[in-house]
Amino acid sequence: MEELPGSNGQEPTLLLPGDRNDSNVRILVPEDKLEIRADFYPPLAGSKPLDANSIAAALARFNVVHGVLWENIVHALTECNLERRFVRNIPIARGDPPVKEILEYYQLNPALNRNETARGDSSRIDHRSYSPFVIVKKGQALAKLKSRREGKDGRDVYGTVIPHGTIRPEGVVGGANTRKEGKYIYAEINGQLIRDKNTLNIQDSLVIKGPVDYRTGHIMFPGDVFIEGPVSDGFKIYSGSSVTIKQTFDVTDAVTKKDLVVSGGLIGRGRALVKVGGALKTRFIENCKVACRKTIEVDTDIVNSSVYTMEKLVMSDQGKILGGEIYAVQGVHAGGIGKKTGRETRIHCGVDFTAQQEKEWYNYQLRIVAAKLHKLRELLAAESGGPDESAAGAAGNPGAPGTERREKMEETLARLEEEQKKITLQASAVLARLNADENAVVEVPGEIASGTLIEICQVAFFVSDPLKHVRVRLDRKLGKLTTEPL
Repeated sequence: MEELPGSNGQEPTLLLPGDRNDSNVRILVPEDKLEIRADFYPPLAGSKPLDANSIAAALARFNVVHGVLWENIVHALTECNLERRFVRNIPIARGDPPVKEILEYYQLNPALNRNETARGDSSRIDHRSYSPFVIVKKGQALAKLKSRREGKDGRDVYGTVIPHGTIRPEGVVGGANTRKEGKYIYAEINGQLIRDKNTLNIQDSLVIKGPVDYRTGHIMFPGDVFIEGPVSDGFKIYSGSSVTIKQTFDVTDAVTKKDLVVSGGLIGRGRALVKVGGALKTRFIENCKVACRKTIEVDTDIVNSSVYTMEKLVMSDQGKILGGEIYAVQGVHAGGIGKKTGRETRIHCGVDFTAQQEKEWYNYQLRIVAAKLHKLRELLAAESGGPDESAAGAAGNPGAPGTERREKMEETLARLEEEQKKITLQASAVLARLNADENAVVEVPGEIASGTLIEICQVAFFVSDPLKHVRVRLDRKLGKLTTEPL
């Protein structure tokens, strides 16, 4: 087969060699031979114009048999011959490129790509919200099967077949704690997605080798969390299971469904809040609010904190409670309580603190309703004590504005009185479960400083003189708190 000159990357070649003053076409065939482009030169005065038949004969002579673009050729000839214009870079023949076969593969769910800090105005971004961890939920789709796409052979301008070839995409496969169903790979558990090369594994625990800071962002994980470094201020931790922290926890906000173990201790800034669904074990607690369903164990001190537990607060014989408020349903064991100077320390035992909070909320609602009732009754009394003429006018005219206003006020009064009765009943129900453990005790092998308030089942004892090596318990017969030596 004779090929067009210029088909191997040579310089543009004349398609119609002849007198250089005549019209002509210069072409260049690229190496893949899928397209021929041409420049059309207009004739000089008195020379021969371009002829479509001549171009057709020349293309046939060089075996250009596929994809000739006659519409482009005719348009270029018209412009070149009639308008005497130079027409550049016009495609005159185009082959069909091959379409590669794509084998089936599992494509990773695009939503599982790691969060990346947005470019641009970073002043508007809370970088703590961006995490390098990919967390998935049970039943979440991790990847979808992309079906095989058939290939198609191509054909160049000489009519030669171009094989289509095959693409093998780098997909993913399911690993630990995943399952295949239909066209998808699903997560079998809640956890962290770990991609080991092309294998997707779900890990039910999150291990952070270093600190929690801007490199990790907030920690929100459905399983166990292990943190080997400290937790910086400003970062939140939420876990659907337990949390273990090997160093200090600078608390902003933390919620764990199960246990919390902090080797270095809890430090707050006054606004810190910790909620623990299981037990809490830590070295110390400073300036925090801690609520725990099970026992709290503290090695050293609790300083200026509010601590709530549905079981016991257990401290070492060297551990002290210095300021703040403690609610422990089953009792407290501490090396010492209070100090001679500083913030008052208050200990509440035997009382369900959740019921206590409900009671306080109902009392607050009752105060609001009582204030509204008092104001409304004053207004009704003022209406009743008006001039005789006004009262007589209202009696003679039931539709008068004053009568209508009074009726609305009386309706509101009746509604508020009903609401007051309802809240009172709810508050009474809470009182019935307020005292949860009459056997709760406060044990202190060290000293209880003067000025400390101890309360068991709402029976209070104010320590006026220091007490040492004592146990404080409720004497139900006497209805007061008594002390006995340890």
